[in-house]
Amino acid sequence: MTRPQPIGPGVRGVEAFPARTPTLPPATHTNSYALGGGEVLLVEPATPFEDERREWLAWARGFASQGRSLVAIAVTHHHPDHVGGARFFAAELGLPVWGHAEAAPRLPDVPLARRLSDGEVVRLGGPEPMALRVLHTPGHAPDHLCFLDEAQGVLVCGDMVASVGTILIDPREGDMMEYLAQLERLAGLGAQVALPAHGAPIDAPEALFRRYITHRLGREQQVVAALEAAGAGDAGGASGTSLDALLPVAYADTPPFLWPIARLSLEAHLIKLEREGRALRHEDRWRRAARNGA
Repeated sequence: MTRPQPIGPGVRGVEAFPARTPTLPPATHTNSYALGGGEVLLVEPATPFEDERREWLAWARGFASQGRSLVAIAVTHHHPDHVGGARFFAAELGLPVWGHAEAAPRLPDVPLARRLSDGEVVRLGGPEPMALRVLHTPGHAPDHLCFLDEAQGVLVCGDMVASVGTILIDPREGDMMEYLAQLERLAGLGAQVALPAHGAPIDAPEALFRRYITHRLGREQQVVAALEAAGAGDAGGASGTSLDALLPVAYADTPPFLWPIARLSLEAHLIKLEREGRALRHEDRWRRAARNGA
């Protein structure tokens, strides 16, 4: 794999460095990004592996020879395949770490020098200054951030979408309803290219965001159908059915070896349906809510 990697024609002051990380297959790497043609913000201090860290440091230190200066390291969110090198790189490079306030309690060993909030603008100086709008986009993770270079239409989108694999919404900290709302928000930005944490740059990102929404809503219909097939639509006292019984029906098109991950997504969908009054839960069992909301 060639490193670093250009983003594409016409994109200035942005560079990618894919590093091997312990991420979910089929992805094997997490992309870090250098943003700024003068002052540089490094996004995604991802890798925990020593050999990859050496190459990452050489990449980061190489900007000095180009007359560019490092100002900080930013994390899109706290997941291990995104922050595995945060403390190490910050110490080696003498840089502060920035992230959303929700990241702070999830990264107790990585002090946040600056807590970024939705809508604020990070300004990077240089011959061609860059202004990055911070977008708080929870759903995949409570602390998830995206960074938008509005002048070029370049969106660093972390784990909101990927060009390899898919995005897990883990109900222990994710929120399917919020995730879909944030995808809709990103689709409306008019970005020209999206830079995901996993995979190549995404041209026409609006189309991909909308495909993700369509896929999730299609899966939701399969979950509803699975509830109905299990007899969970009886509001007259049906006991409901378990996640493990719903899984092979709602995810019949998914290979069984992926079912442990699919089970998490299934639960996230069910929680969304529950919040909308379309599913009912009693302890660990689920059933379809009556159509009148009873």
